Order: sequence, then C-alpha cells, then structure tokens
Amino acid sequence: MTIDLSQFYQVFFEEADELLSTMERLLLDLDVANPTPDDLDAIFRAAHSIKGGAGTFGFTDMIEVTHVLENLLDRLRKKEMPVTDSMVSAFLEAGDVIRMQLDGHRIGADVRQEEVTRICARLAELTRAGAPTTQQTAAPATDPGYGFFTEEAAPEVIPTGAPAVQAREDVATDPGYGFFAEEAAPEIIPTGVPGVQDQEPPAQLAQQPAEPAAQPAPLGATADSGKVRRGQEGASGSAETSIRVSVEKVDQLINLVGELVITQAMLTQSAHCLGENVFEAMQGSLHQLERNSRDLQEVIMSVRMLPMSFVFSRFPRMVRDLAAKLGKQVELKILGEGTELDKGVIEKIIDPLTHLIRNSLDHGIETEEKRQRAGKALKGTVTLNAFHQGGNIVVEVSDDGAGLDRARILAKAREQGLGVREEMTDQEVWALIFEAGFSTAEAITDVSGRGVGMDVVKRNISALGGRIEIHSVAGLGSRFSIRLPLTMAILDGLSVGVGQQIYIIPLSYIVESMQLTAQDQRSISCDGHLIHVRGEYVPLVPLRALFPLSGEDSADSEQPIVVIIEAENRKIALQVDELLGQHQVVIKSLESNFRKLAGVSGATIMGDGRVALILDVMALMQAPGQKNQLSMV
Repeated sequence: MTIDLSQFYQVFFEEADELLSTMERLLLDLDVANPTPDDLDAIFRAAHSIKGGAGTFGFTDMIEVTHVLENLLDRLRKKEMPVTDSMVSAFLEAGDVIRMQLDGHRIGADVRQEEVTRICARLAELTRAGAPTTQQTAAPATDPGYGFFTEEAAPEVIPTGAPAVQAREDVATDPGYGFFAEEAAPEIIPTGVPGVQDQEPPAQLAQQPAEPAAQPAPLGATADSGKVRRGQEGASGSAETSIRVSVEKVDQLINLVGELVITQAMLTQSAHCLGENVFEAMQGSLHQLERNSRDLQEVIMSVRMLPMSFVFSRFPRMVRDLAAKLGKQVELKILGEGTELDKGVIEKIIDPLTHLIRNSLDHGIETEEKRQRAGKALKGTVTLNAFHQGGNIVVEVSDDGAGLDRARILAKAREQGLGVREEMTDQEVWALIFEAGFSTAEAITDVSGRGVGMDVVKRNISALGGRIEIHSVAGLGSRFSIRLPLTMAILDGLSVGVGQQIYIIPLSYIVESMQLTAQDQRSISCDGHLIHVRGEYVPLVPLRALFPLSGEDSADSEQPIVVIIEAENRKIALQVDELLGQHQVVIKSLESNFRKLAGVSGATIMGDGRVALILDVMALMQAPGQKNQLSMV
C-alpha cells in the first residue's frame, strides 16, 4: 500500500521547529569549559531527530547539513574532542541554515545554497580538526533519540540521486514521534558532503523499496510538543497528554462562548420585565447560568493563552550575536517567562520587543571602557520581565546602561524642528524618542541610527490596546514598560450613556469619573473648554461632539459628568450623560460586520440587545476637541 506522507508534513515542520528551538536554547546555555553529558546528548538527539524526520519525507537537503552536524556532535558527546566557542557558533549557524531549509519546504522560501555549502564545509573542518576517529554514520540501536519508526533498526541506505527517498534513521526504544510503528526505515547518508565518507550501499539493500511497509499511527493524542507519548504513565497509570488544535477552531469556540455570555445577559435583562415573584424564582437559576458562562468563558480563553517563554526564548541568541557584533559583554536575564498572554497579542509583541532589546544593547549598554571608567561591571545586563498587574500584563525591557541623555534628546529635537521647552518633564522628553524619524545615534549602522523603529514600536503597541512608559536615570539605566490587555477578545470597560447610545470606555485608560461644578470649568479660545482637577487643566471633550447623534438635541448641564482618561502621558475628560456601570464585554469586530469608524475600535452587544460602541482611546487622544464626521442613527 502506498502511503501519502504529505499529510504528515505539517506535524514534522512543527516538530522540527521545536527541536531547533530546543537545540538553540541548549547551545546558548552550554558551559563550554565544562559541558554536561546530558546537554551534549540532548543537542545530539535534536539534530539526530531532525535528520531522521527529513529522511522520512525525502528532504535530502536537510539531511546534508544535519548529518555533518550530527557527526561533530557525536564526537563531542563521546569526549573525543573538546567543545569550543567556535563550535557553538558553528552549531548555531547550522541551526539557522536548517531552519532556512525547513522554511523552503514549508512556505517555499528561498534557500541560499552558498550558506548551506559554507556551513557544511565549516562543520567538516571542525570535525577533521580533532583526533582521527571512525566516521559515525548510524546511531546505535539503543539510542534514545526520537523515532518516527520503532521496533527494529534498519541498515543504511546511501541515496543515488533518486528524488524524495522516503527513509528515516531511528531507534527501537524511542518514546517520541510515533508516525509509524512495527519496523524502522533505512537511514540516508548524503553523498558529496565535505568531510563525509562516501560509501557503497550494501548489496542486500539494492532493491530497497521507497515506501515503508507500515501503517500510519493515529495522530489524535499528542503531548505538549506534538509528540505521541508512550510509556510515561505515572504510578496512577494516567498519562499527561494534550492535543494540537488549530487556532481557527479555538477562535470559533471563543466566538460561541461570547454569544452564550451575551444570551445570558439578555435573559437576565428580560427577567427584570417579569413579575416580581417570577423574577425571584428565576434569579437563582440565572445567577448559576452567569457563573457557569463566566467559568466556561475563562476556560476557553485560557486555551488561547501562551507563556511568554514563546517570545522570550528567541532573544538569548539575538543578544549573544548582537553583543559580539558590538564588541560588548552582555548578559540577558529573563523573568516571568511562565506568565501567559493571549496568542493574538503575544505574536504581535515580538517585533516591538526585538527593537527595544536591540536599542538597549546599542544605545543603553556602554562599551567596556566606559563601564570601567564609571565603576561598573564590564558585563552589562539586559533584563526581560513579564508579570500580571490588575487586568493587564506588563512586559519590561530594562538595562543597567547609561540611561537616556535628556540634554542630547532635547538638542536633537530642536535640530529636527520639534517644539520643545527646557521646562518639559522627563516623561515628556522621553516621549520625543517615539517621534517618527527621531534618532540620537551619532552614526548610522546596520543595528540602528536611521530613526526608524521607535515610532513603529509605539504604533504597534497602541494597536494592541496597550501603552508604553519609560523610566530612566542617567548613569544607572533605563526601563521600558509595556502594558497590554491579557486578551483582545474580552474587555473590561465602563459603559456610559450619551442620549440613547451606549459607549464602552476601556477600564485600563480610566483615571476617575466625577460630576463637575461651575468652578471646575474654564473656557478658552476657539470654543475650547478645560476643566480644573486637582491643580491640573484637562481638555474637556463632549462625546456628543465627537459622535453627533441624529434626531437628538444636545444635553447641556450645569454639572456635567466626565470620565477622565489617560494615555501617552496625556489626559482628556470625556463628557457623558450618565454612567451605566462596569462590565466585561465580548469584543466584536465592527469593521468586518459593518465598516471602519473613526474613534471606534469595536462593538459589543449589551444585555438588552443594543449595540454598544467601544471607544478607541488612542484615536481620541490624537486631536481632542475636534469633531469626527460620524453620524450615529
């Protein structure tokens, strides 16, 4: 029977990605002077498994690199030669090349063959540099490394130019990867690789079939890394398992739970219209339904949550490479990597964090000479931290470098024609670095200096409903704090009424709400208004002016109700007719269901069935007092 292996490609791609990440992490943590056998074995097994999986699916280009990599790693774990820094660098580069090849098979990305040839030659040269030893081409039968096939090992096969040979080196005792069972597939040894000994295939394998005679194992139960785990039951006899579920299915579940929450709110609203006796009889059941809906919502939302290690794990390599390029010693400390964040948010925070870390290394951490003159340790420190605070998650990038230079920032701002004043607060000065095209770098390098990036960082974070704050002390360092919502599917907000329309203001932006007196209000030119709150003047923005409501007269009041909101170190006071209460609302996309509206980030459905618009606070901050050309019917 012919088996279509293409159905398993995606699982292999995900497995290989995880193995490459594991290998990179182990290499970055490796003590070169005194490597532990366990770490060397684990690195070898990762390369060994990628090679075997590539052989299974006929990805012979990946075998070419992993085979030479595996040979050198095998000699290291057998203590036939010492580990060196140059080897670790070569292993990391080999991982980059394998990932490039993987992307070539997965998404059709370009594969730069010159890099493949170069890394193979470098690995082969490092292998030859040690004491002579017999070339290792096959793992022993007892090797614990990851088997796509199990039960019995098979002899080697050397490909003779036939494309997509389906083969795999593997072991009998492997607990991982159960794509096929019963018998192992032959190993493929590439020919023409520098440092690899070409061999003739054994005569008995001359007629080796291209397809393994095996039945595909079920893929339903997989562990956290997507592997089928067997033989790992604890004393209770139960195994810890999980399954891979597509994001689309999770999003469908979240949408359905959101509809359930809305329906529950509608039932509660409708119950109030019934007689008092009937409502009291239903109240207990409605409260129970509300609790169940809330619990179900929290469980479903947790499915989309990923640990911050998903993001943080990619930065140790970047810091290592960039520090070497800049000629600096830098240690990266990671805290709170177990803190969880919604998948939709976590994927979009990678680029802003990457830019902030690059800035810390380039602009923040001083050279060794400067640190020595300042009495600091020669090795600088960059710290990544994530933690929950209220209903948000805070991600911090901090360093013990020179800190931001206030005078230099002000001077550069004047050069670029930005309106600045000497009496500006530090926070106002720090905010200048987010201006488009702003840079204090003395020279343009391939790391920074073009004035492109920090404005994008701010824009991307704002698009996630978050904000960024800067704290810096000259000579001691800087800290960039990013505050993000835990999820983009549910929002804690304050509902306010303006006429017959309901608006939701995100709770994380609200400072306070109050009823004003005549003494609190001030008029300025051009029909502008300010309110005086605790010694501070804040622009007053009536929501009626931003969103004119057709068929309704303006509701003037001598003691208007205002909600003061703050973002990007600015405050405005939104004037409303009434405060309706605090809610956790399910966010619906207004753009996909209707059209994009200025000043509105989404919508939700209230318990009485009315649609409430969720305000885009960052958009309202751009030009307070200016009317939006919106008409709400």
